[in-house]
Amino acid sequence: MSHTRWKTLRERKLAEGYTEPDDVIDARREIRLSMALAQAVYDRRTELGLTQAELAERAGLTQAKISRIEGSDTVPTLPLLAKLAEALDATLNIALDAEDTRVNFSSHQTDAA
Repeated sequence: MSHTRWKTLRERKLAEGYTEPDDVIDARREIRLSMALAQAVYDRRTELGLTQAELAERAGLTQAKISRIEGSDTVPTLPLLAKLAEALDATLNIALDAEDTRVNFSSHQTDAA
């Protein structure tokens, strides 16, 4: 069964009143957060023109650790997130809601007009 068909089947089940178990809902929420963080780290790193190795060196981490974060393969601790924010010269903003997760880095530097 293709992924597209599986997703349609899931949506059809939900429309018919099927409710997912709490552990599945929690897992989906965790995956969304991990993916949002991964995208934010990647976006900010590429905005700065850094490689994973360069970011790792700035943050005192390994390139493999940066790769795992950008690949959504790990859930970083708060101290690690602080290191990343500092290395990316930015403030990390995380907004959590039941259905919406937003993660972004705001640059410390502002463009002078």
